[in-house]
Amino acid sequence: MSSTVGSDGAGVGPDAVSRTIAASSVTLPLDETTNVKNINLLIQLRWIAVVGQVLTIGFVHFVMGVELPLMPMISVLCGSIFVNVISQEWLRKQTDARDRELLLLLLLDVAALTAQLYLSGGATNPFVSLYLLQVTLGAMLLNARYTWVIVVAASLCFAGLIPFHRPLALPTEMVDHLFQLHIIGTLICFVLDAALIVVFMTRIARNLRDRDNGLAALRQQAAEEDHIVRMGLLASGAAHELGTPLASLSVILSDWRRMPALASNSELMEEIAEMQADVQRCKSIVTGILMSAGDMRGEAPTVTSVNGFFGELVDDWRMARSSGTLVYENRFGEDMPIVSDTALKQMIFNVLDNANEVSPLWIRVALEREGDRLLLKVSDMGPGFAPDMLANLGKPYNSSKGRPGRGLGLFLVVNAIRKLGGSVVADNRPVGGAVVTLSLPLSALAIGAHRHVR
Repeated sequence: MSSTVGSDGAGVGPDAVSRTIAASSVTLPLDETTNVKNINLLIQLRWIAVVGQVLTIGFVHFVMGVELPLMPMISVLCGSIFVNVISQEWLRKQTDARDRELLLLLLLDVAALTAQLYLSGGATNPFVSLYLLQVTLGAMLLNARYTWVIVVAASLCFAGLIPFHRPLALPTEMVDHLFQLHIIGTLICFVLDAALIVVFMTRIARNLRDRDNGLAALRQQAAEEDHIVRMGLLASGAAHELGTPLASLSVILSDWRRMPALASNSELMEEIAEMQADVQRCKSIVTGILMSAGDMRGEAPTVTSVNGFFGELVDDWRMARSSGTLVYENRFGEDMPIVSDTALKQMIFNVLDNANEVSPLWIRVALEREGDRLLLKVSDMGPGFAPDMLANLGKPYNSSKGRPGRGLGLFLVVNAIRKLGGSVVADNRPVGGAVVTLSLPLSALAIGAHRHVR
């Protein structure tokens, strides 16, 4: 088993980085998930339109006494209801939608409006200005090319309604007040248009803002992943360079132990033995980095278990640090087989090193299970996290140690755990100190989910 490279060092190799970045490629495009939300808004708008048409047709026909072709107009309403039901069923089975689906729905709405206007006076109907609502929706939801399709379709329908329409059969007493009735209808249509535009444009704008915020978060995440890759490559290069001098030091120390002039000095021999142990530890660190970088080929992944992996991890950390201050509590429950992941071990070592640096007298590691997730809680009795550090958890060079180049360890841990489908949460304990909770889906550790990236 290899050790970590230090409390704030690059303890995550390129192997883990490549594997976790690849896992993120299945994320749905934000534009498509935003379109799903917008289609839901169109469905809601269509239900409002159906209710509004029912009330308008009933008022005009039965209260005002204007003869309307009820059966054809009801048939158009039934068509709108059918489209809405089909759209809702389609959305239940889909997780994404593209601009062409939005275009098709808006064109169907234009067609339904045209049919109703054709049956109720054509271009003379004051509600003809509802075409502007469709154009406005198209401008907000669609790209420029599709928006112009809506503009052209609405304009052609408007123009076609001038010569082709079914005239309204107005009662005799209304003929003399036709212009006044038209103005009143135009006012009603204006208020309706304005209200719908404000309500739905506000909600659409919120969806678009959410999409933009998501895109900004993805760009930040991509930049952080690129930073991780570069750090991994630097660590791999440094490991290659350190291999030769470490091997030379090991040989020299072995020669010294066999020299009669030195072998007779017991104190000096103890110091040489300690130096050999440190050199061996450095070689283990270098070997671990090279293994994570994929430089040691042909080694099959080691099968272990949750309790075995974390128990061995704690023992290795205690031995490497000569520390008996770590308290290990295993509350995981029924054991399960997993693959021994060197990169994961290095990440946990990194968190333990940080805790040991601020709290050398006491550290507690608690292993728990919460449903299908594994929780590892590392607690210490140090000064805790400053508010600005908690607010910027996982950002590079976010450290309280005040030295250049620090703060990369937790940055690498947060991003690598996140790309494995987990999360890292840091908080201050009420009694003093801090607690860092690593949460991982058990599926990410399962044998069938393991992928060795070269």
